[in-house]
Amino acid sequence: MYAITIPEAGGPEALVWAEVPDPVPGEGEVLVEVVAAAVNRADLLQRQGFYDPPPGASPYPGLECSGRIAALGPGVTGWSVGDEVCALLSGGGYAEKVAVPAGQLLPVPEGLSLRDAAALPEVTCTVWSNVFMVAGLRPGETLLVHGGSSGIGTMAIQLAKAVGAKVAVTAGTREKLDRCAELGADILINYREQDFVEEIAKATDGAGADVILDNMGAKYLDRNVRALAVNGRLAIIGMQGGIKGELNIATLLNKRAAVSATSLRARPLSEKAAIVAAVREHVWPLVADGHVRPVVDRAVPLAEAGDGHRVLESSDHIGKVLLLAPAATA
Repeated sequence: MYAITIPEAGGPEALVWAEVPDPVPGEGEVLVEVVAAAVNRADLLQRQGFYDPPPGASPYPGLECSGRIAALGPGVTGWSVGDEVCALLSGGGYAEKVAVPAGQLLPVPEGLSLRDAAALPEVTCTVWSNVFMVAGLRPGETLLVHGGSSGIGTMAIQLAKAVGAKVAVTAGTREKLDRCAELGADILINYREQDFVEEIAKATDGAGADVILDNMGAKYLDRNVRALAVNGRLAIIGMQGGIKGELNIATLLNKRAAVSATSLRARPLSEKAAIVAAVREHVWPLVADGHVRPVVDRAVPLAEAGDGHRVLESSDHIGKVLLLAPAATA
């Protein structure tokens, strides 16, 4: 088969479409013929040499894909060859085939194309696990989403609105904020022109955000804590603003607030399977009935994955960027 390899770390040009050995599904795994994969910021970090795959994972980038089951490994039940699926991966999505633990498979939701299903696993699992399983967002509460026009952000808006929460977002352009509003965002904050701490205070009569989903890390740490409501919960899922920040413990104590930080890629298989099962139970019905949809900005051929990385690095997109494998046009 062919896959995107990274012979040497570097820019988008470091991604090389090359012939590699076919993966073989092991115990409890299935082999998926990939139709589409999605670009995530973790892929950019891996390409740059900053984020190695966990031990035993595929060396190729790609944390989610969609496709058809080509073979079943030993011990797999409940799935059949030919089933159309999407999958949460530890790596290997940028390839014509990938071996996936069966617990990380999801059926393609009714009414959604096999291609667009590739945009779902990483964002739905990230948002559901952090905003709902960890931070416990409840109906009537306020969620602040940084990067509201990103793949994660566009999904967080929709899921929060679906459960009856109020949603605030930050984004850097009017176009992006308008798209967030179309998805249901109630409070629109241009982070280039406005202070999100002040804007959240105004919009909530001084109460603050009950839950904050943060992709920035260190840069926003102090301001995020100040923007929290009493009993608020800050969920950190990214480090785009650095890795070391100063936390005012007194503010945290006074607000009886909590800070959590998680990632999906390196979690044990059992934890990933539990998250995937929760997403299938709670999110998939919302996708099937049209209340929630992945936002796909554009799609490029998998062999030209570097172009997809350039789009993500430029931040000139709204939602997800897909990579189409040869099987998508076969």
